[in-house]
Amino acid sequence: MQSLTTVLTVTLIVAFAVVYLMVPYLRTLAMKTGFVDLPNARKLHKEPIPLLGGTALYFGFLITVLLMELVFGEVDSKFYGIALGGFLLYAIGVVDDYYKTRGKDFPAWPKFLTHIAAAVVLVLFGVKVTAITIPWMDLPYYSFADHGMGWLSYVVTILWVVSITNMLNLLDGVDGLAAGITSISATTLLFISIISGNTEVAIYAVALIGVCLAFLKHNFHPARIFMGDAGATFLGFTLAAVAVDGAFKSAAFVSVLVPILALGVPIFDTIYVIIRRIKERRPIYHADKSHTHHVLMKSGLNQVQTVSFMYLIGICFSLASIVVLLVNYR
Repeated sequence: MQSLTTVLTVTLIVAFAVVYLMVPYLRTLAMKTGFVDLPNARKLHKEPIPLLGGTALYFGFLITVLLMELVFGEVDSKFYGIALGGFLLYAIGVVDDYYKTRGKDFPAWPKFLTHIAAAVVLVLFGVKVTAITIPWMDLPYYSFADHGMGWLSYVVTILWVVSITNMLNLLDGVDGLAAGITSISATTLLFISIISGNTEVAIYAVALIGVCLAFLKHNFHPARIFMGDAGATFLGFTLAAVAVDGAFKSAAFVSVLVPILALGVPIFDTIYVIIRRIKERRPIYHADKSHTHHVLMKSGLNQVQTVSFMYLIGICFSLASIVVLLVNYR
């Protein structure tokens, strides 16, 4: 068995290379077929942008993880759960993105039901929250099964996965933001997996970092390709799955705050938007320009400054997550 450092390094290089090389071909294909995101009043870009980045992220991640598990170990059930559940999100995301190429909006309910189905697939393949640590209560380790509440494990997992999937998708409104925040959050989950000795989760986290960094080479402002719903929902779904199998399953010493803080930017951005829309008596499901990145740009920051500031916030959340982890670990 190779050392963990070697495995993770190879994983990072392979993930980066696969996506970096795939994107130019997908960009050319999107331009030739007209699979481009058309500008409108809610969007920042003024010209059509290729919209097949999600294909590179989905297949790049799966190819990398499959290769690493075949070479360094064996393919586990978690891979099949992410692959199948992720494919559901990727497929419905491509349909949604196709509607965008025609200047139309795809209905929300088919997407939402597909998100639930993808979360159920994860649970069926054993990726679920089995226990939590609640820091403000005298419950150092609360196992659902031990308390006759095994059903709650399924409910909590599905709520978590569907929520994070949609939260990251909502965050994808500025060039490079979603991919960068995913990289930061995945780095935190990598740290958690290393501390807890979870090598498999570490490989997933590093693969996620690799595909996002490679995509950023093409997606940072000015973006030459977008990930679309197909990419953003897959990234959110995979982040949620890695957190479930890493942070939540390490609940013997990890507070429930750790995964929440690790994914702090999409979580707290969504909470902020919901509160604001409720206060203004607007439907919470209607898209608008009330997200944090929109507010920052209205204050005078350009896209690069806005994304950089959001990265800084993400790093602060991640550092807070690591501090909570180490305090609980002691």
